[in-house]
Parts: sequence; C-alpha cells; structure tokens
Amino acid sequence: MTRVTLAVDAMGGDFGPHVTVPAVLQALGTYPFLEIYLVGLPDTLTPLLLKADSSARQRLQCIDAESVITSDVKPSSAIRQSKNSSMRIALELVKDGKAQACLSAGDTGTLMGLALMLLKPLPQIRRPALMTLLPTATVGQMVILDIGANLDADSEMLVQFALMGAVVAEQMLGIDQPRVALLNVGQEESKGTESIRQAAKILRQQTVIRYTGFLEGSELLTGQADVLVCDGFSGNVALKTLEGAMRYFLQRTGHSQSFWRRLIHSLLLRKTSKIDPDKYNGAFLLGLSGVVIKSHGAANQQAFLAAIEQSILTVQGQLSQRVARQLATVVARSDRT
Repeated sequence: MTRVTLAVDAMGGDFGPHVTVPAVLQALGTYPFLEIYLVGLPDTLTPLLLKADSSARQRLQCIDAESVITSDVKPSSAIRQSKNSSMRIALELVKDGKAQACLSAGDTGTLMGLALMLLKPLPQIRRPALMTLLPTATVGQMVILDIGANLDADSEMLVQFALMGAVVAEQMLGIDQPRVALLNVGQEESKGTESIRQAAKILRQQTVIRYTGFLEGSELLTGQADVLVCDGFSGNVALKTLEGAMRYFLQRTGHSQSFWRRLIHSLLLRKTSKIDPDKYNGAFLLGLSGVVIKSHGAANQQAFLAAIEQSILTVQGQLSQRVARQLATVVARSDRT
C-alpha cells in the first residue's frame, strides 16, 4: 500500500487533543501505511502520547506550535495572528510538500482564509467550497456543496460550485452526466434570491452540465439529484439540521416501550444509521491546489477517525489532481458554448 502522509491540527475543534490524539493513534494502529505530522502545543500533546504504541509512534512526528486559533476570534484577525499556530503550520506542511493533506476541526472561516493564502485556488476557481457526500434514500450518494466555506455566493460562484460538484460526481462516484440541482425555497423559476435565479439561468444554457432545476430542503435525501449546489449559509444550516435530526432518532432508538414504538424506531434506525454524522465526518475544501479536509468542530473520537479515513481516501484517490485536470477540460468546453 502506498504511503499516505497527513498533517493533523491537533488543537482544533471543541475538544482539541482529547479527541484528535486518540483518533490519530487509533488510525495509526489500523493503517500501517499511514504517517502523521501531529501539530500542537507540546505541553498538551506529550501527556496524551505517553502510552502510545511504539509502532504507532514510529510513524508519528509531533510538530510544536506556539499558539492555537480559537473559534471566538474573527477570521480576519486570526489570519493576521496565525504565525506559528497549529492550523497554519499544518497547512504549511502541505504547501511545502511534506504532507499530502491537512486535516483540522478548527474554525471554518480561518481555515478557508489560510488555505486560500497558502495553497491558492485552482486557476478556474474564484473561491473553494466545502464539499461532502450524503447517502440518499435510493442506492448511492449525493455531492453537496458549499456547506460552510462561503456564507454568501453570487451566481458566478454557484456556477463554479456546480462545475466542481459535477466533476466530483463523475470522478469519485462514477456517475456519467450527473444531475445537478440548486437548493432553493421552491421549484418555480421566480423563487429564490437573485444570485440563485441568475445561476439557474446560466446553468440552463450550459451544455457541459446536466442541470435539472431547483430542489427544496424536504427533498434533500430523495436521490433526485447527484449534485446539490448552495451557498455556504444554506448548505451549513441544511446539513446541521439533518445531523441534529439523525442524532435525535439514533439516540431515541431503544427508549421506546411498546412493540409498535420499538418497531418504528427500528425502521428509523435502519434508514438513519447510514447517515450517522459521526460516520461521514470530513468535508473536502474543493478547488484548492492542495488537499484540505475539515472535520466538524464537535467531533468525538469516532467522528474524527472518520475524517482521517476520509483524508486517506481523498489522497489515495488523487481526487484533488483528478478534479483539477477534469475541471480544466470542463471549463474549456463551457467557454466554447
């Protein structure tokens, strides 16, 4: 198996090293081809690594950071003060070619800003978007982007997200001519913001994208689209609402008393276990020249391990390189239409 090297920001997220370090050690014990740069405050990391297995430690290199970027600091200020922070050092390891991907559960806005500054977007892309895969009620998965990197997105950005999403669906899911939809408050052409309506107008004129129209939030998991495009605000709210609902149903299962209530909860569990947020954690910051994976901030050990596994799959599948090559081809074709 080809070696995979990750740079992990150990200090990010609500629980920091108390979640990231055990998840990293578990991943090293599971995947013998994995190597990790663990970036964080040495006084915090050292006690958590004392009982680490020796074979795992051989593939783990701790990189000392001097500061941690917290979520209560505005991204603009955090970026200016980011020198020697754990998040920035992890990104710089990717920039310098020492690591193949960066993984962080830190603040999304700061991660986005630093990644733009250090790794640069692809030539055809103005702003990268956070992308993840959601299982649908039918067999298969759906690409959804943006889920939080850009709270506002104009029509040009939405069209670029659609292009990137279509490429991911082709390259990652093997879907020929994926169906692309825009998340909106209704299906009528007159509904939605000006940017959504203008993006729809542009997409309808494209021949390189199979645009199918608007999709409402209630249709999120119906399998009616292979790619769902939205601004980061709407996408983040939709995803977190879904995560909250899934956690509620998963936690409630087993608490029922009657036979019929137990049966209903069992059926719900069978449907919702596929989209347990702790099992699909790890969003890809799509559109950069390097690989950056964002874990949700409230991740527990299982969820952060899932984000590590998502990082491994992204590197092994050379998704970033494949998207860049295919995107250049798609953009060239769209420019001719």
